[in-house]
Amino acid sequence: EHSNGLLRRNGLPKDMDFNPITQTYISEVALRRNNIPRKSLGYKTPMECFMSHVDKEFDQNMLSHLI
Repeated sequence: EHSNGLLRRNGLPKDMDFNPITQTYISEVALRRNNIPRKSLGYKTPMECFMSHVDKEFDQNMLSHLI
């Protein structure tokens, strides 16, 4: 419910018609949501956690290609 409330505050009301919504608008809402710190993530944002994981995977892949 908390996430639903945040989506509604970010411009996606419960009774909204999604037909006229553009992908750009949805992407902007997602970007705002993914940059809100979460207690469950140690007060990091979902984007920070994702990028940390991607950076680790990238580093491991680069090392495996060098060996």
